[in-house]
Amino acid sequence: MRPGTTLPLFAIATLTPVILLAFAALAGGMWIWAALIYITGFAYSLDALAGISIDPAHPEAEFPAANRLSITLALVHFVLLALAVWALAAGDLSGVQRLGLFMAFGLFFGQVSNSNAHELIHRGRRGLHRLGMWVFISLLFGHHTSAHPLIHHRYAASDDDPNSARLGESYYRFAARAWVGSFRAGLAAERARLARTGRGQWWRNPYVLYVGAGAGLIALVFVLAGWRGALAYIALAGYAQAQLLLSDYVQHYGLRRARLANGKLEPVGPAHSWNAPQWFTGLVMLNAPRHSDHHAHPATPYPALVIPAGAPMLPRSLPAMATLALFPRLWRRVMDPRVARQTGAGPDFLA
Repeated sequence: MRPGTTLPLFAIATLTPVILLAFAALAGGMWIWAALIYITGFAYSLDALAGISIDPAHPEAEFPAANRLSITLALVHFVLLALAVWALAAGDLSGVQRLGLFMAFGLFFGQVSNSNAHELIHRGRRGLHRLGMWVFISLLFGHHTSAHPLIHHRYAASDDDPNSARLGESYYRFAARAWVGSFRAGLAAERARLARTGRGQWWRNPYVLYVGAGAGLIALVFVLAGWRGALAYIALAGYAQAQLLLSDYVQHYGLRRARLANGKLEPVGPAHSWNAPQWFTGLVMLNAPRHSDHHAHPATPYPALVIPAGAPMLPRSLPAMATLALFPRLWRRVMDPRVARQTGAGPDFLA
């Protein structure tokens, strides 16, 4: 691939649904189904037809443009969120159309907005970090801004991380444990960090902003759009959160880091995350499925992420495996043998 061609593909893949969703909210009708099909069937079909991944070529030249795309996606996110709430609360839609619109917007927020906010909170520039934080706050998931870098990246693939799924654990049990556990662990980490800096006043804790701003946004939506708008907003945020938790569930399921003689965890490596090479959903999710490299190099911008040799591979794309995870028995039938092969577990592993 020639230098400079990768980033336009990211822009095309992520901004096309923005246009479709805007028309879906404003005009309804066929645009609703076009947006939904793009994010689901079209994406899956392109992955299946191509069956390859795209590796970056001279990505260092693309990082400023990559930041600009992330900023654009974040700003567009707030517009789309307002449009979605308005259309669901006040739009003249049938029940089926309303469901289709909800799913289309929810999938965008869960797969694109979440991936983009995740990218932004890892950027070194304060403004980019704060922009990602506000995307998470708008999805009523502000605590992820703290819990993800302070807890997940430190303890990933261990029982000390609430967001690393245990072998045999269903997504539904994991989701409740991970949401509450990451909230508490992130809060404790922020309190400890404030104490170390000598600024332990409670109002300095970012959790005050996460919770307060989230509650304020719900109140604002209620004032502007009534109870139907508030319910639509909370439901959209919950749907987006569920997809973020599905990604966490899939990407570390059953993988564990060894504990060394000194009681510390071994360094995180390629073997501690599941990866997916499919090119189109990789573009849509800003290379989030290249998860091993992200954990090894958290500050690496998304165009430069690769899949290390020997890293565990999912049998299908990340969105496809997230869908499978909703069916625990099928999920275990597919993934538990792969965990066994990856970890070198004995014959009693699957008993």
